[in-house]
Amino acid sequence: MKKESKIKIASTYAQALYDAAEEKKCLDAVLHNVDELLNSYPDYKDSVAFLANPLWALDDKIAALKAVAKKIKLHSEVLNCLEIVAQNNRFGEYKLILEIFRQIYFEKHNIAQVDVETVMPLTETQDKNLKTNLKNFLKKDVLINYHINPDIMGGLVVSYNSEMIDDSLKGKLNRLETIMKGGQ
Repeated sequence: MKKESKIKIASTYAQALYDAAEEKKCLDAVLHNVDELLNSYPDYKDSVAFLANPLWALDDKIAALKAVAKKIKLHSEVLNCLEIVAQNNRFGEYKLILEIFRQIYFEKHNIAQVDVETVMPLTETQDKNLKTNLKNFLKKDVLINYHINPDIMGGLVVSYNSEMIDDSLKGKLNRLETIMKGGQ
């Protein structure tokens, strides 16, 4: 299946989940569940593969979903969505559905999700200053995902959508090397 088709399918489920959560006034609870599911995805890849396997009986998949939902206290709207995803044999798009739900939520709530690479964790003051500057620059509330990367040697690499600001020491050295070699 083409990637476009998977995105379109996942977007349909994500939008339906968003609309249902908005109607029931439980968007924050659903977002919290979505974040938990995405954060735990690497630990449960095999379980998701089981749910995506068309050879397993739908009743077994639904029973497994309900058991997991009870254990991790999934909101009923999230469980309903996942049951429909299972019934329609679309669990292969599970992670994509959750990611797109998060994108829809952030877009509708004027939140920018920004990735920041640093050599070490920022201090509380540095974090606050960075958030304030990014909020002013992007004209949106900001949610920062920090990634520790010793390879950048210092500074920051900030990524938002398809934009990247490389103010790392490694980036500066690479640019200097390019200039010294006669490149642009």
